[in-house]
Amino acid sequence: MEDERGTTERVLTLLGLLQQRQVWTGPELAARLGVTPRTVRRDVERLRTLGYQVHASQGVGGGYQLGPGQDLPPLLLDDDEAIATAVSLLAGAGGEVAGAGEAAVRALTKLDRVLPTRLRHEVRALSGSVESFGGGRTPVDSDVLMALARACRDEVEAGFDYPSGDEVRRRRVEPYRLVASDRRWYLLAYDLDRDDWRSFRVDRMTEVAARTWHFHPREAPDAASYVQESVASRVYRYQARFLLHASAETVRAQLPASAAVVRERDSETCEVLSGAGSLDFVLMHVVLLGHPFEALDPPELRDRCRVLADRLLSASTEVS
Repeated sequence: MEDERGTTERVLTLLGLLQQRQVWTGPELAARLGVTPRTVRRDVERLRTLGYQVHASQGVGGGYQLGPGQDLPPLLLDDDEAIATAVSLLAGAGGEVAGAGEAAVRALTKLDRVLPTRLRHEVRALSGSVESFGGGRTPVDSDVLMALARACRDEVEAGFDYPSGDEVRRRRVEPYRLVASDRRWYLLAYDLDRDDWRSFRVDRMTEVAARTWHFHPREAPDAASYVQESVASRVYRYQARFLLHASAETVRAQLPASAAVVRERDSETCEVLSGAGSLDFVLMHVVLLGHPFEALDPPELRDRCRVLADRLLSASTEVS
């Protein structure tokens, strides 16, 4: 009887070979695996049983070829490929491609499950050599990002030191999602000491550690929407709401996501929610967008419109 472990290792090796090159002939695979062409054919059938589409063609230029599946199949990576993939994902986590940051962190957490310990220090050393220019997000420690991603994935509590006013306090949270804005990384988490949802800037965290206590996930707000509203409005003294006579698509192209929340009303109007330490400041930003608008909230915002209008009219009057 054929050794089951030896068969499994050989089939995995065959899969790795098929992922390396587009077409292999039967004799080539047999030579690489040290078996007969008949054994290669049996191993190909084993892969097909597992859901891999392995095509076989006859004649000149024919051979075995791994085709696309209905689902993404597992990839076999050697040490160098695993290191390169992890470093690329770490770089992508801080990139500027829409959605790439979140996808990179999700992929990293999956790779983290299977990455051998002997490779971790190499990944860490190489990721430290990756730099970027031309803006991008505020840099964060890749170890911190991974620790939080693991805690979200494994549903375990996390703790970290975080500035609050003039002091730094220890926070205990149930981490839910990492969210990337156009400028920074944030963690949406349930704050156990304040008994409420909070968003935290990852670059402000220190002494980050996952705990061993598991939690049952609560009903959570939409992570991206919650963090965007926190960043654009809730953290400021004043929250202003406007009705703009322009499409949401047009206004979103003018405003960074971290500066305002834009909600579509219809094809020609939208609401803009933004915060600032001064109503005059946020009002002038909306004026400079160049669209007709109405001040909705707070009530004193309309008073500031009249005051600024009088100032502008006065400034336009010729001095005799």
